[in-house]
Amino acid sequence: MRHIQRRIALLALPALVGSILVATGPAGADPTGPSAATSRSQPEDRESVRLVQIRLTGADMLDKVAAAGFDLEHGLRRVPTGIEGEAVVTAEQVTELTAMGVEVLADDAGFAWSDQADGGIGVDAAGARAVEPSNHQATVRIARADWFTTKGQGFLYVEARTTEGQQADPIVGMQVENDSGKGTPFGFARTMSRFVDSGQYMFHRNLFKLDTRPTRIQVTSSTGGVTTGVVSNWLENAPPPLTANPSYKSDFVDGYKHPQQLYSRAKEIARQYPDIAEIVYLPNQTNGYQRKAQAQLGGTGQAAVVVTSAAWGHEGGNDITVEFVDRPDANLPLAVEVTGKAVRVLLATDAAGAPASTATQVADALRTRSAGLIDRAHPYRTNEGSGIVAPTAGPVALTDFLDQKRFGAPEGEVPRGPATIPVLRIGKHRDGKKPGVLIQAQDHAREWVPATTSLESAERLVHNYRSDRETKKIVENTDIFFILSNNPDGANYSFYNFASQRKNMTNHCPDASADPAQRNSWGVDLNRNYRVGSGHDGYAGGSTNCVSGTYQGPEELSEPESKNIIWLVEKYSNIKFMMSVHSNGGQLFWQPGAYIADGRITTPRPPLGDEAFYWQSAARILSQVKAHRETVVTPENVGGSSDVLYSSAGNVREDLYYTYGIYAFGWEVGGSVYNPATGNWQGGSFQPEWTGNPELVSGHAETMEYANGIMEMFRVAADWGKDKKDPTSRLIPGDGKYRGPVDVRFETSEPATIYYTTDGSRPTLESPRYAATEFREPGQVFHVTETTTFRWFSVDSAGNIEKNYDPTKTDKRNNYRTATITIAKK
Repeated sequence: MRHIQRRIALLALPALVGSILVATGPAGADPTGPSAATSRSQPEDRESVRLVQIRLTGADMLDKVAAAGFDLEHGLRRVPTGIEGEAVVTAEQVTELTAMGVEVLADDAGFAWSDQADGGIGVDAAGARAVEPSNHQATVRIARADWFTTKGQGFLYVEARTTEGQQADPIVGMQVENDSGKGTPFGFARTMSRFVDSGQYMFHRNLFKLDTRPTRIQVTSSTGGVTTGVVSNWLENAPPPLTANPSYKSDFVDGYKHPQQLYSRAKEIARQYPDIAEIVYLPNQTNGYQRKAQAQLGGTGQAAVVVTSAAWGHEGGNDITVEFVDRPDANLPLAVEVTGKAVRVLLATDAAGAPASTATQVADALRTRSAGLIDRAHPYRTNEGSGIVAPTAGPVALTDFLDQKRFGAPEGEVPRGPATIPVLRIGKHRDGKKPGVLIQAQDHAREWVPATTSLESAERLVHNYRSDRETKKIVENTDIFFILSNNPDGANYSFYNFASQRKNMTNHCPDASADPAQRNSWGVDLNRNYRVGSGHDGYAGGSTNCVSGTYQGPEELSEPESKNIIWLVEKYSNIKFMMSVHSNGGQLFWQPGAYIADGRITTPRPPLGDEAFYWQSAARILSQVKAHRETVVTPENVGGSSDVLYSSAGNVREDLYYTYGIYAFGWEVGGSVYNPATGNWQGGSFQPEWTGNPELVSGHAETMEYANGIMEMFRVAADWGKDKKDPTSRLIPGDGKYRGPVDVRFETSEPATIYYTTDGSRPTLESPRYAATEFREPGQVFHVTETTTFRWFSVDSAGNIEKNYDPTKTDKRNNYRTATITIAKK
């Protein structure tokens, strides 16, 4: 049986139960914010906000700050004291953040890994050694020990765990040493940083500079555990990039592109190359780059009234005026006059002839007696509206605030109505028989580099198809779908009105958050609007606050942009790979992407075979990124996104992986680049200068290097589609007689999932799966104390089954693998 359908259920992995085998794993808030958060200050226009560097104590504070409506950058990173990142804020909001316990840092006060030797827990670097215990007894394990170079500088990254890591009093410390090459002693002791997330111990880790590549490291716990491990290369032995061909064409994108330019070029590509390209139109139109016209009259006190037009601003709302009129006579009732688009509210008077209408009364009158011109009218935010409304100096014009001329855009360049998103489909055989790859860019509006990176990749495909052999293989063996901007409304708003816009332009806010000063915070975070591990199910990282940067929407798949993705993968079931391209964190990640904060309960982790395939693919992709200018995405920034970044409830990757079995990656392009001149890592931004320093932060350089990575992802998919070779596996050590208990583990020839039994039954797809010892670690080790027969088979990422075994049928061959570990009786 070949190419078995890969189904991933949202269930816990099978547990190993029994007395014969003992696994060697270690022993052992819902995102909310203040309900009054909608009344806090908001950024009002493009010039009034700035980026500040902040430090939060951990994931719980991150959730609270995001739920309160603060706009946090993607460039968040874990540090030993919590989480550091940037926030888009006004000066007033800096004060609010400080009041919430957030530390606002000076520009140079961010965390940097120490590269200095440290006495730490007092281990003699050249002295005491300990024999490494067998795995089932180990209190210390090394998960990763990676060596890489960038811009002429070497770095060593280490992750290690202690089974006593959750112990907080006293906190267990760990120290790492390394040799200086084969046969040299350990030395250079450094204290490792303890990583705790949502109250749970994750691991200890460190990144530090070295001038000489070590071959081994030693990690020591403050409680006495010691282990050693081999150092591996990270992104060091990549094959030549596609661009190595002297005739290869690249560098097509000459600057940032707004959605109209992206879509126009996609359609032109389909017209120019009809034999390999076409346009697929997504069925659900967006809300559109449009707003209702508004005015706020009477300040912000109890007498303030917020007015919103029924029509879109460009369809007549911007022509409406509202005037509050004083009348000299006494005891007059409140009245409303409408002449064309002019609305006059004739204020009521008391016995003395003074105005007597409250804000609530005026708002009610505007809603019910404005001849349909006014859709919403209400007191300001959470006010009761008990104040007496004052007359205006004259008519007040409503506006949708979409003033493109203010930011240099020609009038009419951005269409105001709902948008239909085109998908550029490239492939020689677009019949559903080749593995499909979906590239989805710009879910988040302010992220401009993902769009140019995706367009550059599309250009390379069509321009090199006839002249470059590797590109020809890609086009003829894959079916590629490009969504160059999945959030055109928000992207236009980012280009022309508010550069830091993250969400779309659909306003789900109630009256308390619907005044014009909050307009830059309306919208839905499209990457929190999906169905698996969502905030609606209690997972952290999605907000119910409509002005939060991570607002998840009123329900799952409430937005046309997210509905379109589901429509696409259901219509084109050959889509087996997906890359959601974001910026600017410098990460590459996959599942799990979300967790329930209380207990840090993640969505199910992928089987060990899928996890290994993700890591293998990531190494290929990131090696091609490095080939452009030696930019390295470090190992600490690769893996399950909830492990390397934070919990992002309701993200697209998990929906596609768990629901449809699609290998779904998330990519934060950009991020930190090592600067040899200063010896530090320099961070990026959402809209870096296009032609900035080509060795550091530059929109052009990021576009070129990450297009390299996307091209390699296409090669990964092409190789996957052509894979007809069965995996092989073995039990180490294998069949044999042993004088006492023995530790055994499985090994595979390629990334593959192993299903096994130890009770004499034939293995099936319902049998236990061979699992990792712990996340980000290799496979578990079984401590066998009695004679045991293992029966198993392996399935690779392409669905090929070892020895062509069919686990769904019983036949006489029973050609699964088997090995008996015989323990001699004493």
